[in-house]
Amino acid sequence: MKLELLAPAKNLDFGREAVNHGADALYIGAPAYGARSAATNSIEDIEALVRYAHLYGSKVFVTVNTLLYDPEIEEAVKMIHRLYEIGVDALLIQDLGLLACDLPPIELHASTQCHNASVERIKFMESIGFRRVVLARETSLEQMREIRSQTTLDLEAFVHGALCVSYSGQCYMSQYLNGRSGNRGACSQPCRSRYDLLDDHGKVLIKDKHLLSLRDFNASQHLGSMIAAGITSFKIEGRLKDLGYVKNITAYYRVLLDNLLDGDERHRRASSGRSTFFFTPDPERTFNRGYTDYFLRERHPMASFATQKSIGKRLGKVTSIGRNNLTISGDEPLTNGDGLCYLDGDGRLQGFLVNGVQGRTVTPNRMPDLSVGTVIWRNNDQRFEKQLLGDTAQRKVAVTLTFSATEQGYCLTIKDEDGISVTQPIEAAHIEANNPKGNSDTIVKQLGKLGNTPFVAEAISDTTGGLYFIAAAVINELRRRAVDMLIEHRISHFHPADLPRIDHQSPYPTPTLDYRANIVNDKAEAFYRHHGVTEVERGIEQRGDYDGKALMTTKYCLRYELGCCLQGKNRGRALLPLEASDTLVLRNNDRLFRLEFDCRECLMRINKR
Repeated sequence: MKLELLAPAKNLDFGREAVNHGADALYIGAPAYGARSAATNSIEDIEALVRYAHLYGSKVFVTVNTLLYDPEIEEAVKMIHRLYEIGVDALLIQDLGLLACDLPPIELHASTQCHNASVERIKFMESIGFRRVVLARETSLEQMREIRSQTTLDLEAFVHGALCVSYSGQCYMSQYLNGRSGNRGACSQPCRSRYDLLDDHGKVLIKDKHLLSLRDFNASQHLGSMIAAGITSFKIEGRLKDLGYVKNITAYYRVLLDNLLDGDERHRRASSGRSTFFFTPDPERTFNRGYTDYFLRERHPMASFATQKSIGKRLGKVTSIGRNNLTISGDEPLTNGDGLCYLDGDGRLQGFLVNGVQGRTVTPNRMPDLSVGTVIWRNNDQRFEKQLLGDTAQRKVAVTLTFSATEQGYCLTIKDEDGISVTQPIEAAHIEANNPKGNSDTIVKQLGKLGNTPFVAEAISDTTGGLYFIAAAVINELRRRAVDMLIEHRISHFHPADLPRIDHQSPYPTPTLDYRANIVNDKAEAFYRHHGVTEVERGIEQRGDYDGKALMTTKYCLRYELGCCLQGKNRGRALLPLEASDTLVLRNNDRLFRLEFDCRECLMRINKR
């Protein structure tokens, strides 16, 4: 079974680097209708990325995963046909109204915004023609195993990056606050804002903290367990992150997966070639809010109340403070220009730049107000960031080259690690060589000069035995033509197969759908009614009716985070003396939100008050 490392591509250049750093597949935004409206790409750039990725057997998935209004559907379908024509491997979609349209025979993946959180939902997705589902980020290893046992779909799961506090597709907070819908690719990230926590009488329990901001996801220690649970695609979040992040995190997971695949006869990587890295990947050295493995194994604290910003890598503690400098414990090398940060006495993140370094003593650009024992992180690693600006990886496909004589001259056959083979002839005179052994050595040496091509020679053979003298220019031209031919053959070989649409009649698991089904166009309503749904409530984006509706539904629980779980599942000292009867309210500026705790389902809902 193939295992796929799936990396984000903000644009063409980012996508190429993700491939270079070992990605088996990429996901990139379409010209429109993607869940990251700030990361769109032209058809021409996507086509160029498809060619580059297919050269290595990597795939390109395009996100068309927003909800569509009726006037947008025709344009979206035309765009999808164009994406199919340029050889895109699959589409990620959220709006099932597209299934009631005239789509081309392209593979479909159900975006995580489809709320793929239950066996019943995922089995329905399989029955209507999806080839893959992107599991909800909240899915545990146990749930993954259960889903795997009841479906044959490819299962894609996140392994790294930012976490939405709400179930994807079930967050309406941004839409409510400012009309920017997350389901329409325009989320304003209210979960990263500061909130006050109040009781029902207006008493402030916690003031001005990032109460809904989660740490970043890091499942690197659980890859083996995820493979055993049936996950086949491992997804890195980050279409809005910088290039250094894409290089570093893709390389990090490439190394981890290759180590797991080494000696594993049941699994193999999903693309070709090997990446060589010119740096040591380290996820703590690029953007991160601190890490959590979320709900993979069990519930545990996962929020970052102090800040929604990157804290980076922990360096050590302040051991002494001078007049204009401070000394930090630890053995991490420090560099001029590093950005260091710490939490002040009020629990707020503060930072400063390093203007000078002498051993473990640094001179800040301004003296911070901190004390001995304060923990210091580095959220801007100057040396590492400069390293990531250069050439950091090289990916090569292994080939064998065979040189032979023909009646009209010579030919070169190149066969790659996937078994794709090309033979390129060239006309040239047969001139007897004075030194066959030395001549053969020269032929082999010239053929091995693959330089900046995507290939590396695993073996080279000269079947002529060096009997004929061939000018270096002739050998070089023959090699160049054969390499160009192999490149085109590889791109053509990895073109996706057609997957015709089938009108599946499977009934939807429930006969009624409320606003959480996110139906905002006539095609989507017709699709669900075709599958047996008799009552349909249109989505919030269309209705604008927020009364009595959850603005967020989240498995994250603020009571648990504060040590006040109503079921007593958390251990340790409670951060607040909350009683079971206490009603909790969040306040953001002048907006109030009531928290509802569903202990039977172990969920928290945030409602308009």
